[in-house]
Amino acid sequence: MTPPAGERFARLVDEFADAPGVGLPGQSDRRGFGSSALRVHGSIFAMVSGDRLVVKLPRARVDTLIGTGIGETFDAGKGRPMKEWLTVLGDDHETWLALSREALQFVERTGVRRTRQG
Repeated sequence: MTPPAGERFARLVDEFADAPGVGLPGQSDRRGFGSSALRVHGSIFAMVSGDRLVVKLPRARVDTLIGTGIGETFDAGKGRPMKEWLTVLGDDHETWLALSREALQFVERTGVRRTRQG
């Protein structure tokens, strides 16, 4: 039997606990969207929505992963898919970990680029 999403996400949190610049769920006073998310330098890179992992990746990568059946677009309940967010359909730890690492790297890179641009 597969553990609940919260337990699977807790394992991810443990994996990233010592990563430089990573903020863990519960480390800030934020509430609402993303309050229980993994962040890098303040930006969300992975979270659980419902019973699924959601990660931020480049739009082309999201499209590729959707095409291979690994995920689907994420909709935050506003009726509009978020193009750089993937809802992961599988629930195995290795997939969650690999995609979360990829998301961390993406958000870290794009965050630096946005900071430099102003």
